Amino acid sequence: MLSVLVTGANGQLGKSIQELQGDYPEIEFHFKNSGELDISNENSIAEVFANNKFDYCINCAAYTNVEIAEREPQKAFLVNSQGTANIARECEANGTILIHISTDYVFDGAKGEPYTILDKTNPINVYGASKLEGEVKVRALMKRFFIVRTSWLYSEFGNNFYKTILAKAQKGEPLSITDAQTGCPTHADNLAKYILSLIILGSTDYGLKHFTDGVEHTWYSFAIDILKKNSLLEKTEVQKVKNYRTFARRPVYSVLESEH
Repeated sequence: MLSVLVTGANGQLGKSIQELQGDYPEIEFHFKNSGELDISNENSIAEVFANNKFDYCINCAAYTNVEIAEREPQKAFLVNSQGTANIARECEANGTILIHISTDYVFDGAKGEPYTILDKTNPINVYGASKLEGEVKVRALMKRFFIVRTSWLYSEFGNNFYKTILAKAQKGEPLSITDAQTGCPTHADNLAKYILSLIILGSTDYGLKHFTDGVEHTWYSFAIDILKKNSLLEKTEVQKVKNYRTFARRPVYSVLESEH
């Protein structure tokens, strides 16, 4: 049986993997939330690895608040860069294959067509910069790893755009949604299944991967899609806006060319 450590187990992806674990009897999962395993603390990681032998580690632990990262960059880099390096170092020392989750925000959005794994990165906000630095450290520290970039993650868990739009519409609130950004919304369940397929198939095609659900949307068109799927479009007032003020800069076009 394969032994798999999942960090950040209380996040969207971690919870999606937990929901799927019954479908993978060949895997023994070890789920650790941030209280049980703080990736920014080397001792916390060492303790977990000292008591277990893991074949894989799926690193879902991350600082993901794009807005607040601009105000507290040290915290973002502590988790997304240093924390990732801590996990990578421990995985390498213990022969554990790392599957690290990254983001479309490592790109600046200026290309205007889908980004491939060969494209030059150029983050324009703190969150993207901290995630890119984490990628760089994984590459420097490890031989066997997967870095899986994804985008616009949503699920029934946690806080995300899908749930926010649905909640507002169900309360009858009017919506003002920007169409100034384009990306690929990705359901965390699909990402989880892709990651678990890498493990089950024993893939040795290590390195950088892009995974999304493959359908381009603006935030506005995604909102319309959500309302349609939940039979709420005709009951909801929706206004398209060009610019929605945010503290952090965001890439205008961050579609990833998904290989699957």
